[in-house]
Amino acid sequence: MEKKLFDRIKNILAIVILVLSSCVYLSTIEPTASFWDCGEFIASSYKLEVGHPPGNPMFQLIARFFTMFTGPEHAAAAVNCCSAMCSAFTIFFLFLTIVHFGRRLLERRGKALTNGAAIAVLGAGAAGALAYCFSDTFWFSAVEGEVYAMSSLVTAIVFWAILKWEEHYGEPYNDRWLVFIALMLGLSIGIHLLSLLVIPVIVFIYYYRSHDGEKMSFWQGVLMLAISALVLALILFIIIPWVPKIIAGFDRFFVNSLGAPFNIGASILALLLFAACFALLRYFRRREKAMAHTMTLAFTAILIGYSVFAVVVIRANANPPTNEYSPDNPYTLVRYINREQYGSKPVVFGESYKSVYDIKDGTYWTKLDDKYYKTAKPLEADYPMGAKMLFPRMWSTQSRSHEQFYDAYTMGDFKTKTVRMADGSLRKTQMPKMRDNLRYFFDYQLSYMYFRYFFWNFVGRQNDLQGQVPGDLTCGNWESGIKFLDEVRLGDQSLAPDYIAHNKAKNHYYFLPLILGLIGLFFQLKHDGRNGWITFLLFS
Repeated sequence: MEKKLFDRIKNILAIVILVLSSCVYLSTIEPTASFWDCGEFIASSYKLEVGHPPGNPMFQLIARFFTMFTGPEHAAAAVNCCSAMCSAFTIFFLFLTIVHFGRRLLERRGKALTNGAAIAVLGAGAAGALAYCFSDTFWFSAVEGEVYAMSSLVTAIVFWAILKWEEHYGEPYNDRWLVFIALMLGLSIGIHLLSLLVIPVIVFIYYYRSHDGEKMSFWQGVLMLAISALVLALILFIIIPWVPKIIAGFDRFFVNSLGAPFNIGASILALLLFAACFALLRYFRRREKAMAHTMTLAFTAILIGYSVFAVVVIRANANPPTNEYSPDNPYTLVRYINREQYGSKPVVFGESYKSVYDIKDGTYWTKLDDKYYKTAKPLEADYPMGAKMLFPRMWSTQSRSHEQFYDAYTMGDFKTKTVRMADGSLRKTQMPKMRDNLRYFFDYQLSYMYFRYFFWNFVGRQNDLQGQVPGDLTCGNWESGIKFLDEVRLGDQSLAPDYIAHNKAKNHYYFLPLILGLIGLFFQLKHDGRNGWITFLLFS
């Protein structure tokens, strides 16, 4: 089959899938607000108010556009329609992505694009896209006013765009796709940070295409992972927190030293920052330094996308009815974006739910009257080093309310340590043993919270009753539809009450999506290892 004809059929089929998924989602949207944050997102989008940290101004602007075509009585449905259309376009781009990988498989195996091969590739794309279209979690988020549908769309667009760059590598102006990706990643900060996790995929595709024909060594792979982590850290820990921090310090100088109104210094520095970027672009262009020019352009595009957070400050100054944390100046915006009101969570090393602690105070700059003043920070817990452990899992900001649940894993068997507090005194603290810590991790966090959720989408779901703890055989377990296997795990569910046995949320997939997905993954790893690794990296 000629490539031109194949592309025409591919585009027609992509539009058909887009229309089909749009009809499914639009016909099943929530008529009003559902639980979780949806009510807040809908209300804050309709009136462009300031929602909870870290904010989602890009989501609000797009959702507000949808509400402009209806009255307040249908605002919730309009925002839900926004999620439905974002999800439908995600399926659209997913189809194009799968077809791209299918064609790459043929090329790697030296196969021609015959009529049969074209049907197989297009059929695989349609099957994969529609399987995801009707998966439990994605369909759930597609019909309510949450940020995940739009975040999924940005991820799908970015992934598709890097594949377009790869396909047209070496052609004039092809690096525009990299700049477009940078802009989308900058805008995604104003939606949800999940989209940034596609950065490692971008780095590996860039390396594979620019070193086509070369075999990647183990240490080159480690280097690419390190570069991926570096780029991700640059955005998460440098650009996102430090750009507003520097702007805040500049604004304080203008307000406290020059007597200027609030936010004037911030606006001036933002303009100077963009002027510096454009000056660098002109410098590199004149000296024909293409790589430096592209990197500077990508950095500028990220800043342009990130600048959507100016909407938060503008709307906070308008003092709308919902104005959470009131980020009407750069210093408060920094704390708003960093979610300081929620505190921090130990991930790799930190305290457990039994750890003793001191009270730590401090100061930060706050807008008062006509100047910035140093004021006391809210008190927070300060844990001594001896009260910390590696890979702490049993911990939360509401540890006392969770204490009974955590104790079920420790059985009251703790490790007692003597630690030195900040004032030099010695205190005893209890720490869970690592074996109990890991038992909680594997049994609850991995098995119950992750794999159960994963199997809902690709194996089947028992019902929509929210399970709370492992071992509850009647609420929200995964269920395949294969009677023998389900009865071994959950018992004979036909004897359960009607609201459990015939729950409308019961889905049975008989492991088919999971089996097809694993077959496809292993087949791709065998015949196109590079793209197989990229697929694995995206979903790992």
